[in-house]
Amino acid sequence: MAAGHHHQLYLPGDSVVHRLPPQCKLLAVFAFALVVVATPRERFWAFAAYAVLLVAVAVAARVPLAHLLRRMVIEVPFVLFAFLIPVVGLGERITVLGLSLSVPGLWAAWNILAKATLGVIASILLAATTEPRVILMGAQRLRLPSLLVQIAMFMLRYMDVIMEEMRRMRVARESRGFEARNFRQIPVIARSAGALFIRSYERGERVHLAMLSRGYTGQMPIIQDLSASVRQWGAALALPAAALAVLGLSW
Repeated sequence: MAAGHHHQLYLPGDSVVHRLPPQCKLLAVFAFALVVVATPRERFWAFAAYAVLLVAVAVAARVPLAHLLRRMVIEVPFVLFAFLIPVVGLGERITVLGLSLSVPGLWAAWNILAKATLGVIASILLAATTEPRVILMGAQRLRLPSLLVQIAMFMLRYMDVIMEEMRRMRVARESRGFEARNFRQIPVIARSAGALFIRSYERGERVHLAMLSRGYTGQMPIIQDLSASVRQWGAALALPAAALAVLGLSW
């Protein structure tokens, strides 16, 4: 299970950010997000300063701007929701480009959009500089519940296996002339989903028995040294520390 593979979000590199231990980066991103959330929405310059800090991290990590923009598509639902708030909001209203918008709704939309965007960029930078498997190992070092970490590790490891099984089942259906064109094909899709669940369950049982036969006792062995030095902790926490300084000035 320890054999890793590169995830689509991860950009292999050897920058100073890539070399930081995962637990340091996890704690840094979490602390940065807390500072951003605690910032009053009226402090526009503070959010601009947070964006500059993230740009500095992206430059240090050598993460291209195009990569960030492509991955930020995940934020589109939040953006749409934020744009709807001023339209349906209550309270004092102003007219902008012929539209009657709620003033409290505009403030709420800005608050959601600014903080969500900064949080998404920080998360993208974390994923771009740390392999998913290593992130989970860092979470284990931060004393997150071991069972949850192991479940996430297995999900990450066997997601590609299940997707490949789905692909083979689709090819098998299509080779027999099946085409999902309308609702009449739903029973076939439902039976395929049931068969996939049974196969996945049986595979999970085989994997568990194989782990027990190799001495598994409920704890996953750590085969990679993830110890962090004081210097590495300082480098990672420089981001939330600078953000905290900005927050202090904003108050």
